[in-house]
Amino acid sequence: MNRFDDISVDISVVLGKSEMPVHQLLRMGRGAVIELDTHETDDVTILANSTPVAEGQVTVVGDKVGIVITKVLQRAVDMRPVNMEDRI
Repeated sequence: MNRFDDISVDISVVLGKSEMPVHQLLRMGRGAVIELDTHETDDVTILANSTPVAEGQVTVVGDKVGIVITKVLQRAVDMRPVNMEDRI
């Protein structure tokens, strides 16, 4: 068994942001549109376990929606994982 087989990573994509009062959100029905602070050509942010790791562009091929990664974000040295073998 590979030691990486049991690692799970939640991937999410932030298309944009919007602020509104909770009461307005609760009144929205099915099919409501929430206006975001971005344009269709703006890069989206790709998160791994809620941490930004890359940026990309939304792409549509047939009936599939995907993300083309355009930039991998560098993490600060103090945010990088520690190699446990180096600590021993």
